Amino acid sequence: MTETVTVIRPTGTVTVAGGPATSVGGPRELLDGDRIRAFVARSLAGAGVDGRSVCVLVPDATRSGPLPLLLGAIHAALHGRVARLSVLVALGTHAAMDGPSLAAHLGSPPGALDETYPDTVIAQHRWWDPTAFAALGTIGSDRVAELSGGLLTDAIPVRVNRAVVDHDVVLIVGPVFPHEVVGFSGGNKYLFPGVSGRELIDVSHWLGALLTSSALIGTTGTTPVRALIDEAAAMVPAERLAFCTVTGTDPGTVRSVAFGDPVAAWASAAEVSAEAHVRHLDAPVAQVLSLVPERYDDLWTGAKGFYKVEPVVADGGQVVLYAPHIRELSLTHPRIAEIGYHCRDYFLGQWDRFAGVPWGDLAHSTHLRGSGTWDPVAGERVRVTVTLATGIPEEVTRSVGLDYLDPTSVDPVAWGDRAGTLVVPDAGEDLYRLRRTPDPG
Repeated sequence: MTETVTVIRPTGTVTVAGGPATSVGGPRELLDGDRIRAFVARSLAGAGVDGRSVCVLVPDATRSGPLPLLLGAIHAALHGRVARLSVLVALGTHAAMDGPSLAAHLGSPPGALDETYPDTVIAQHRWWDPTAFAALGTIGSDRVAELSGGLLTDAIPVRVNRAVVDHDVVLIVGPVFPHEVVGFSGGNKYLFPGVSGRELIDVSHWLGALLTSSALIGTTGTTPVRALIDEAAAMVPAERLAFCTVTGTDPGTVRSVAFGDPVAAWASAAEVSAEAHVRHLDAPVAQVLSLVPERYDDLWTGAKGFYKVEPVVADGGQVVLYAPHIRELSLTHPRIAEIGYHCRDYFLGQWDRFAGVPWGDLAHSTHLRGSGTWDPVAGERVRVTVTLATGIPEEVTRSVGLDYLDPTSVDPVAWGDRAGTLVVPDAGEDLYRLRRTPDPG
């Protein structure tokens, strides 16, 4: 059983279940590289890793942040002290990066990873390869029902990348943002679904879809999906540690870093992210133009440009995802083209048709389509229209139930002058919410 501890940081305290965490920075600070490197060195100096093997889990390129700075500091602090050092990129079910892209992501010249990180094995999670996994056990049906509030009742096999169980210590490194499935990303999520088997990925994402993105996104504390992830992480035999970061507005900047047990470090970072990455509007808008950055290379990942703005769109409004560089619905999930994009109730009301579709695909579909209803007579009604101004052909866009806009016709500057329109640059990380008005009573 984990103990309850209080995490102390400059902006206040947060009580969580797990081991202790320390942190530097806060929601209104920016940390320079020297301060981050000093914090990493100080944290790892007392981490008890000498003579042990360490696997460092890092995000792929769909997450922003100064990964080369952090990974360089970690390598400098551990090289020569640990028996074996590995770096594993947590892809989830995203496409693997090619050699030059991986090198750039980790801050190395092309073909020079061995020189940049000597004596270090660097790999990407091979989620498509059954031999890449080790079985950890099963979360029983009764426990699944308890964690999900009765929404799910099937037992879940828990598999994880073999590198995780082949090392004495797993060190998670990555940013924390508002997240449509789990509330806030980061922490143990880099294990599950980051380097996990498809079973837990599908179940956790479908549970998030059942609860709905609008209810979960930006929720601090332990959501049912977070509880399921933490349950699986507790089965990992290695000691788990984490550096959880909160990025600044400008690329490569950092507001805070927390270190310690993944539960405590994540909770500390989530409190900072809740202040730094949530923007409030006084009233809903009729239209949003989300400028989706190139780190999202298909709609599977670029859909975050919708998730993060849905809460501020008025009923009957529109979200336009502007991403001329995106030319595919999903590089790794072809069944999205088959099922299209629909609200949750569309699938639940016709479960016999869709029960055999991977639940992660269904979840992605519902998250992009947003809130809505379905019944056999009235059909499907959604709250917000989703329009793609992307490189995906018009016929494909309309075939999956989304609206189309020629991206060459979009002038983001001119859209910013439209009344009732919100233009969101670098969409996909900051969450937009309506400011709550005080209760007059």
